[in-house]
Amino acid sequence: MTRICVTDAIPEPSIARLRASGHEVIVHDGPQPPDRAELLALVEGADAVLTVLSDRVDAEFLEAAGPRLKVVANIAAGHDNIDLAACAARRVVATNTPGVLFDATADLAFGLLLAVTRRLGEGERLIRAGRPWRYRTTFLLGHSIEGKTIGLIGAGQIGTAMARRCRAFRMSIAYAAEHPMREPARTELDAVGMPLDELVASCDVISLHCPLTEGTRHILDAGRIATMRPGAYVINTARGACIDEHALAQALASGRLAGAALDVYENEPEIDPALLGLENVVLAPHLGSANVETRTAMCDLAAENALAVLAGRPAPNALRP
Repeated sequence: MTRICVTDAIPEPSIARLRASGHEVIVHDGPQPPDRAELLALVEGADAVLTVLSDRVDAEFLEAAGPRLKVVANIAAGHDNIDLAACAARRVVATNTPGVLFDATADLAFGLLLAVTRRLGEGERLIRAGRPWRYRTTFLLGHSIEGKTIGLIGAGQIGTAMARRCRAFRMSIAYAAEHPMREPARTELDAVGMPLDELVASCDVISLHCPLTEGTRHILDAGRIATMRPGAYVINTARGACIDEHALAQALASGRLAGAALDVYENEPEIDPALLGLENVVLAPHLGSANVETRTAMCDLAAENALAVLAGRPAPNALRP
């Protein structure tokens, strides 16, 4: 019997679908995600593994799984946790789950934008701390986003979905020409492409929606952060390592930037202590795709990818090195 290992809890219908095809399914169901040793032990002898972003799929992982492994199905659109070259060398198919989470992630990104510009996090912390307050005309004033320009670093499905939400609030849309927006969205949204450095220096809000690659690691580094408009905001629902967190914290602490709203972190789940101490930062624990409907669709698609490979068919979402 072929063995499918699942490294995190997934909806029961997805598990039932895997079992209905006659496969043995082993699911990690501990209260915490498996540590590295537990992960390597779990995947031993697997024909397929359904992984999540916190699972590092590298040569060690592939060696632990053994020669039967045919497919690693990542339950994520991103795949920076997978060494695609190592998978290819062992003829292991790696897959992801694109096309089902862009609206959920854009919803979260837009919610973060409103939260940081209207200082919702500060207000909630004040209430929960039991501090006295009363309505005043100057109390916790934020900023309107109407009429402002958002600059997208990455204008694929998620970035474009974010742009549609911002356009509905009468924001102007710009994007880094190096990570362009496709037609017809570009024309429909009246979006303007510009060189990355010009984008960072000129927009009121910078929102990251790019994958993590060697080319995008610290794409928003200390140098670029220093060129941002005074009073600008940063939103990140992409990958934490796309930003130099220490440089961002310094710019926020100095008051040069008005605020940041982050869902992802450079050394996740650890967060730079300098960010934790700032009032003008909204922090979320990687909730981009975290709604029931989206996570269910992601798990179903990962199951479909795994089952296709085990049946000798092409995976719908195979990744290339």
